[in-house]
Amino acid sequence: MAEIMPEIGFIQEASRKIIVTGHYGSGKTEFSVSMALLLAAASNEKLALVDLDIVNPYFRSRERREILGEAGISVHGSVFQTEVTAELPALGADVRAPLEDKNCRVIIDAGGNDSGAIVLNQFMKYFNDDETTVLAVVNGNRPETRNIDGAITHINAIEAATGLIINALVNNSHLLRETTAQTVIDGHELCCQIRVKTGREIWCDCYPVGIVDPSDLPELSGRLMPLGLYMRPTWLDVGIGN
Repeated sequence: MAEIMPEIGFIQEASRKIIVTGHYGSGKTEFSVSMALLLAAASNEKLALVDLDIVNPYFRSRERREILGEAGISVHGSVFQTEVTAELPALGADVRAPLEDKNCRVIIDAGGNDSGAIVLNQFMKYFNDDETTVLAVVNGNRPETRNIDGAITHINAIEAATGLIINALVNNSHLLRETTAQTVIDGHELCCQIRVKTGREIWCDCYPVGIVDPSDLPELSGRLMPLGLYMRPTWLDVGIGN
């Protein structure tokens, strides 16, 4: 992790409970895992990642239980420790433990879209306090969120389904391994438009490590967050760029 350590004071100063929502394919799981590992590398605080994505069977943060555990991060979610042949929507009883532990920083990886985020409702008593921040990950290259109207409609749908208020935006506009600095900048501009219309601040701008050089994003240097590409198997990228 040392090679990608950024200035992450803004993450360390965030609320004890950080809920990450977003569209399917927005990269919210990659964001959640990367944030947890950055925090683990920067401090000795007690950390947990709660995976509430029991709707979409792809790219689940609990699939990185081993690397997270090695970093000292406890992982909570499905009642099943291994998921080889099927995805069953069953949460383990230990999900509540880190939410109730005042000494534990918790990142909650919610399911995609409003249908996935609705799982948050059964834990609502833990989120109605000033210890909770709700983020919406926005990828301007997803068809449903590529313009301001689509992005705002998506945000409103998550709020309507959960009763939660999304506090801030995460710009994670990307094109997988074809992402460029301009891709990130275009996503930032989209989030700026959302900010003007909704009043929600931009929490950070993400860039994929080894693909985009952060020195090419000087105007976004205040809150840049590297994504470690932990979730995407390299075999999925065969043929890209050829």
